[in-house]
Amino acid sequence: MTAAARAPEHRRAEPPKPGRANALDRFFTMSARGSSPLQETRGGIATFFTMAYIIVLNPIILSGAHDKYGHHLSHAQLVTATCLVAGVMTVIMGVAGNLPLAIAAGLGLNGVVAFQIAPEMSWPDAMGLVVLSGVAIVILVVTGLRQMIMDAIPLALKQAIGVGIGLFIAFIGLVDAGFITRTPDKVGSTVPVTLGPEGHLKGWPTLIFCLGVMLTFILLIRKVKGAILISIVSMTVLAMVVNAVADVPAGQWGLITPELPDSVVGAPDFGLVGNVSVFGAFSKVGVLTAVIFIFTLMLSDFFDAMGTIIGVSNEAGLLDEDGRLPGIGRVLLVDGFAAVAGGAASCSSNTCYVESTAGVGEGARTGFANLVTGGLFAVALFLTPLATVVPSQAATPALVVVGFLLMTQVKGIDWDDWEIAVPAFLTIVLMPLTYSITNGIGAGFLAFVLIKAATGKTRQVPWLLWVVAAFFLIYFAIDPVEQLLGID
Repeated sequence: MTAAARAPEHRRAEPPKPGRANALDRFFTMSARGSSPLQETRGGIATFFTMAYIIVLNPIILSGAHDKYGHHLSHAQLVTATCLVAGVMTVIMGVAGNLPLAIAAGLGLNGVVAFQIAPEMSWPDAMGLVVLSGVAIVILVVTGLRQMIMDAIPLALKQAIGVGIGLFIAFIGLVDAGFITRTPDKVGSTVPVTLGPEGHLKGWPTLIFCLGVMLTFILLIRKVKGAILISIVSMTVLAMVVNAVADVPAGQWGLITPELPDSVVGAPDFGLVGNVSVFGAFSKVGVLTAVIFIFTLMLSDFFDAMGTIIGVSNEAGLLDEDGRLPGIGRVLLVDGFAAVAGGAASCSSNTCYVESTAGVGEGARTGFANLVTGGLFAVALFLTPLATVVPSQAATPALVVVGFLLMTQVKGIDWDDWEIAVPAFLTIVLMPLTYSITNGIGAGFLAFVLIKAATGKTRQVPWLLWVVAAFFLIYFAIDPVEQLLGID
């Protein structure tokens, strides 16, 4: 049954009481949407516990990477920054957009920042590009170009990008957990990666990871709310027990050893907030490469946010008869500012979360639920020590599962139409195989344009896509272009 068909059922909420509750109801239009403060509170709590895994995962992904100069970000400071931006922007979305749509650091986007952009420059420079990508999104929303660009990209390529990002995220999870390792460079070695450290699995940490993957999938299949968070917490507790009773070499756990912290509550560390160089990247990698990086971040945010906004709104029965969301301009604007805020706080680009559907399933229909979710992120600011005891092997199963969920979009691609199937295929496989989302997007766009041109169907390619393809052509040919222009 669709959300629209269920909508009348949600309009049986109790009428609000006079006074302050009535004013709250009018502001968030709860009665008009068939909701109540109790439903919204329950929905806001459900959304938080469904997406709270990002408090653990985002710091692990970002702190696990090094910039060009070998520096890495503080795990504790990343926990603070992640909670801060998620809490503030979720509340702003609730008040300005009046949607039960929570915001936090985007999975996939943080992978681009950590594994592709930061290795080319310093962390402040990389976060500066995140800020600029958010500014670009805001400008595109204000001018109306954002919708034009979205309309110019074929649906199959949008789906392929989601699938490719899913495989990329899953691959990162498998590598960070030690389930897949790089084969040592040696004479006669032709296999780039292998199973475990020596061609087979070994060690307690690997077992924790495997159990975590299966537990998360089982909980999802059984439709248990907060499945990912439950798995992370359960595997962390198990890892702490194993580490206490077994002789586990510290190096097997990676960056974080699962040990009880000295205290549960700790003061938040805001050291990363404002530690950003907005234009520093241009002198490090050149104007053209910096622009391509900004474009990649902006493009990824496009697909993530647009799909999530429409999906959550549809589930809540808030779309009109034409399938459009009234007031979507304000929602897109907040999403753009979320990217700016994420970069300014050095916790990567923030965007709308599809896990908000958990809150919708619990009855949330308005932005009041966001006040609850944002408030819980604020509470999490003071529980940083708990987040810093979670080892990679307990958290990375979530990456594998999220990768699976993103990959389900593959069924929407018409694989019998080779003119779109080939670009989609290149988009999907090149992201994990080259460890780069940019390479996958660029190859897909270029292949689509070239195939249409070669088959005499250039009129089927929107002019904006020609512009995008031209950018990526320069990106792939950056070395000869720089030589031609005499750039060192």
